[in-house]
This record gives sequence, C-alpha cells and structure tokens, in this order.
Amino acid sequence: MGRSSKDKRDVYYRLAKEEGWRARSAFKLLQINDDFNIFEGVKRVVDLCAAPGSWSQVLSKKLRGQENKEADVKIVAVDLQAMAPIPGVIQIQGDITKKSTAEEIIGHFEGQHADLVICDGAPDVTGLHDIDEYIQAQLLLAALNITTHVLKHGGTFVAKIFRGKDVTLLYSQLKIFFPLVTVYKPRSSRNSSIEAFVVCQNYSPPPGYIPNMSNPLLDHHYDVDFNSLEGPNRVIVPFLACGDLSGFDSDKTYPLELVKGQEYSYHEPTQLPINPPYKEACYLRKNDLLAKPKVSAEDKDKSAPQQVNVEQASSSDCQNENDATSPLCSSLQKSSLHAE
Repeated sequence: MGRSSKDKRDVYYRLAKEEGWRARSAFKLLQINDDFNIFEGVKRVVDLCAAPGSWSQVLSKKLRGQENKEADVKIVAVDLQAMAPIPGVIQIQGDITKKSTAEEIIGHFEGQHADLVICDGAPDVTGLHDIDEYIQAQLLLAALNITTHVLKHGGTFVAKIFRGKDVTLLYSQLKIFFPLVTVYKPRSSRNSSIEAFVVCQNYSPPPGYIPNMSNPLLDHHYDVDFNSLEGPNRVIVPFLACGDLSGFDSDKTYPLELVKGQEYSYHEPTQLPINPPYKEACYLRKNDLLAKPKVSAEDKDKSAPQQVNVEQASSSDCQNENDATSPLCSSLQKSSLHAE
C-alpha cells in the first residue's frame, strides 16, 4: 500500500495533516465545542495528557487567536512525554498523580484556578477489553483527582471514557462533583470504537470537601454493584451522538479527490513524535539488530531440503517404461532416449 492509502481510509487523518493539526483528535475537541460551547469565557485552561499536542493546538488557536494576541489567556499542557513547543502554551513534563504537578499548574495561573480542564489521555491498549477499560477508568479518575485541585467552582471538565459494561460506576463518581454530566460521541470518533467523552459542567464539590491525591470519595465503595441497581437508584447520564449526513463518516473510505476539480496532494504529518517508546525498537529493526532465535546444527539438517541425485538413480527405479506417474522416471526415460 502506498502513502495515500491511509488518506483514503481515514478522512480525518488526512484533513488533520492538510489543516496543520498534529493528530486527528483535534476534530473531536472542535466538535465538542460546537455542541457545548466549552470555550466561552475561558481564560485559564489545563490540557492533561497533552502529547502530541493536537488539543493544545486547538486551545491556542481558539482562545488566543491566529496571532496569539490574547495575552491574558493562559494554557498549561501536562504530560509525562516531551512535546514539541506550541505558541502560547506553557508545557509541564510531569505526573498528573503528583500534588507537585497541581501546585505548579496553580503557580502558572498566579494562584487562580482554571476555567476548563480537558483530558484526551488513553492507555496503550492491549486488546484485552476488560483490562483496557479498567486502566482507562483509572486514568480518568487520576485526571478527575487533579482536576479537583485546579478547577474553579462552576468550571468544566472534559475527558475521554471507554463505554464498557461497568461504566455506570464512573458516572456515579463524576456525579459527586458535577451535577451535569453528558456522554458525547463526536462524529470524528469511529463507530467501531467504544471511546466517547464525558462533558462535566458546573463543578460543585461536596460541602467541606478538601482535595487530596488519596481521596476516599473517588473509591466510592467498589464492592457495590452499581449496574444491578434499578429505578431512581441507578445512575444514568444523557448520551449525545454528534453528526448528520452532511459531515464526514469516520468509518468510511473516501476518494482522494474530496472536492471535484481539486487535485489531491500528499501531506506529511505535521509533527513527528519526539521520543516515542517504540523508537529503540524501530532502530533495532531497521539495522537488523533484533534478537533472533538460535538454530542448532541438528535443526539445520532437519530443515534443509532433501536433494535427489538424478545421476545415481538407476533405470531399475522405473520398472514400467509406460509409468508416467513418477517425474523421476519420466526424466530418466527422456534422457536415455536422447542418449540413444
């Protein structure tokens, strides 16, 4: 497959490169804002698990403008991985489970709290759905925990969620802090994926709540089976799916010529990863340095193809001259005729 193969299969990947976004996930945040208007009146915002930076790009463009004229707007991006600089974005390479990271964020806001906290973080999926859903849930709770340290009352929290069978427990935990919780599926998110986004509005922590990194409120009694509750005891949140027939379908394959008469041209990714975890593996494979299984001399002999010495084969192997079933007999007969 050529370089344009993925451009056909994933229209949002292609549009992200053409419009200068670092990842296709930029469209998810744009579509969330289209329906919930989360950027309105925002002056201080935190982007958790920010790498490679597509959501921070959206924040910079929407809140600070094309020329970054809005100097009073402050955007702080946090991630364990290094990220290429973005104009107007303050970067913190830190752990969102550490209190020191929350204090550093507040320090950049000069003691004030954020109007908006967003998180597009997700684990490296294993393919074992139960494990992936659990790890994602723990990542979401870690993001929620640090959010309680840095978000102002009445603020908004947006985060990725995997809608698995035990998702009701997460809803109940979010409802502790936010009276209005909506699960949202942007049209740029593939229908085949269980990912969605929780849009939590009007941050209102319980009376007397003091944020801390080992908060018992977030445990919420895991021995309770929230999915078995019925009626008013069951926690149910609204689900909103975005998109109509006028938008692009993230699961559909499109031709390279999206607009009639407009010639297609390939675009390289806007920003390559700085230090990805697979960098060493790629180097070893490229230079043929990957470890290979050792093969013993005995195994080599077994795997070697058996060669037949035609010269040593006698005509006695072909008892019947008319036997045409054996290729060896046929070749011997032909060679003897030529010799005569």
